[in-house]
Amino acid sequence: MPPTIDRNALPYRPCVGIMLLNDRGKVFVAKRCGSEADWQMPQGGVDDGEDARGAAFRELEEEIGTAKAEFIAMTAAPHRYDLPDDLLGKVWKGRWRGQEQMWMLARFTGDETDIRLDTDHPEFDAWKWIDAEELPGLIVAFKRPVYESVLAEFRPLIARLTG
Repeated sequence: MPPTIDRNALPYRPCVGIMLLNDRGKVFVAKRCGSEADWQMPQGGVDDGEDARGAAFRELEEEIGTAKAEFIAMTAAPHRYDLPDDLLGKVWKGRWRGQEQMWMLARFTGDETDIRLDTDHPEFDAWKWIDAEELPGLIVAFKRPVYESVLAEFRPLIARLTG
């Protein structure tokens, strides 16, 4: 029988997420490699000595091939999620119980040809622009509360930018 993992003894992984808007107010989402339905916004870990804003632009470059974006806002506080039991101890070498994410709202300033998923370490195999209100329905269930909270926080800014 495998050893029991004490979830409460594990820390949260410091992370950032990016809600990237195009000039029509649509949000960038990408589908995880090899999955049929795992769509998400770009996100990733914060390296030692890195601030959230710097990490967000680095993650854009690493995940979608471009950091052509203009910073608009950051969430007031981090948002947390816990891994479900079937993933606990299996991802991130078992070091984290979930993620604690600061989210950045940014406007894409490049051309769609700047978006490249064929990065050094591809994470996504498809991408699209969607209405922000579609976000919670696309994300895996255990991350849905974070997406709903981030959307609620950024909704007034998105309305101002697109209205």
